[in-house]
Amino acid sequence: MKKLLFILLILRGVHATAQQATLADFAETINTNDLRVHETILTSDSLGGRETGTEGNLKAARYIAAQFEKLGLPKVGDNQTYFQRMVYTNDGWNNIALKVNDHTYRHQFNFYALPYLNPMLEGNKIEASEVVFLGYGIDHARYSDYKKANVKGKVILINMGEPMAQDSTFVISKTQTASNWSKIEAKLAIAYQKGVKAVLFIDPKMAESLQANRRNFSRNLTGDVVLPDGKMVNSAFISPDIAKEIIGKNTEGYAKAREKCAAGKPRSLTLPCELTLKMDKFFKQLIGNNVMGFIEGSDPVLKNEIVIVSAHYDHLGTRGEQIYHGADDNGSGTSSVLEIAQALVEAKRQGKGTRRSVLCLLMTGEEKGLLGSKYYVTYPVFPLDKTVADVNIDMVGRVDEKYEKLGNPNYIYVIGADKLSQDLHDINEKVNAKYTKLTLDYTYNDENDPNRYYYRSDHYNFAEHGVPAIFYFNGTHDDYHQPTDTIDKINFDKMAKIVKLAFFTATEIANRDERLRITKKVKTP
Repeated sequence: MKKLLFILLILRGVHATAQQATLADFAETINTNDLRVHETILTSDSLGGRETGTEGNLKAARYIAAQFEKLGLPKVGDNQTYFQRMVYTNDGWNNIALKVNDHTYRHQFNFYALPYLNPMLEGNKIEASEVVFLGYGIDHARYSDYKKANVKGKVILINMGEPMAQDSTFVISKTQTASNWSKIEAKLAIAYQKGVKAVLFIDPKMAESLQANRRNFSRNLTGDVVLPDGKMVNSAFISPDIAKEIIGKNTEGYAKAREKCAAGKPRSLTLPCELTLKMDKFFKQLIGNNVMGFIEGSDPVLKNEIVIVSAHYDHLGTRGEQIYHGADDNGSGTSSVLEIAQALVEAKRQGKGTRRSVLCLLMTGEEKGLLGSKYYVTYPVFPLDKTVADVNIDMVGRVDEKYEKLGNPNYIYVIGADKLSQDLHDINEKVNAKYTKLTLDYTYNDENDPNRYYYRSDHYNFAEHGVPAIFYFNGTHDDYHQPTDTIDKINFDKMAKIVKLAFFTATEIANRDERLRITKKVKTP
């Protein structure tokens, strides 16, 4: 058998005893042949690009679970399986359009509506001969737009945010921190209670919002519902130009009403116009699974603490006849975690298992908005307060343009290690200097980097919950999110070195006497 550790030890001229085996020996069981085998299966046509909710994604999950079963790992998932099952709602627009008077506006250009914030609409259309400007759409003891307004069955036009006093404090909270009424969900909830037909939010930053919500327009896939379907009012976000068309000749009255509301003195205004909002929505459910391989720690006390080694196994699926194989994104990370799992199991079999437990967590739904990790941190199988760190691997099989030009494939971008814990950063640096000697590049760790990768992979959901997280990433390339991201372009020699770095970092964390110290606060996007 290729992974029998004693063969490696004999070749090195060392007695093959458990007492003499070292971490470096177990790391050597991580090899390019095994990585290639996993990649070949995960990126095969039969898995169809592994899109969440598809048969190909389920096949990938079953393959991962089969590897954990071969390793003899316990079934810690639902109903004594390796799976954490999730039911996702999937919705989007078949047809959506907005017309005000004689002007027709395009979705994702002049306005946008988020499917998950809109219930199914009978007749797929909202019509109105007037719109009521209602300030901020707030109903609170200190400020209420609804107190003197009858808006039942009406379309209302409201501003984002909430009013502020002259001393720059918010009227409702009386501090410089906004209240819950700045949240869209709160405004939609009260609008539903008041019988409003539809809410139009004036969005002064339309271009930025369109970019921020790009994942949500064609579909929204989520394991939790913002508001229960049927208990929310239909809504759309409109540009200032559309608002001007609704206001029409009432510019002076609108300006006065808006000024009063901004000063904390609510005032409504009826704006005559002809409005038609078409909202033909589809809705379906998809099933997804996180897959878990659990290696119990050896220390009677520390084994109750968990180090997570993670990657997402889903990709984009198919578009027409084309398969998006996702070899780098993220067949590489999935294969990496499977190899780390076997190395950890081999170490445990030789009496050298980690003191803390390790959870090898392969997640789905990352391409839909980090949903697998979001689900896990919402419904953790092991308590988050006992989770010491997340070592996340997402795209480690390629060489980007920068290092291609330098002729150096032996590098890795390290993201997030120092965001919560300096210990995690130092450990990664130490084991790399001792074992793998890769070039560690922190370009994308810079808070000012426009790519914002720290917030764009599964590790962030753990960091947001106070779990120190490190993200290994090789950078992007021309094949990123393209059908051409195929296995023939994977650099397995480079990939194996990065897998070993992740292995050394995870085992160092798992064997320390003390937990990683939290030295910084969680950063939000």
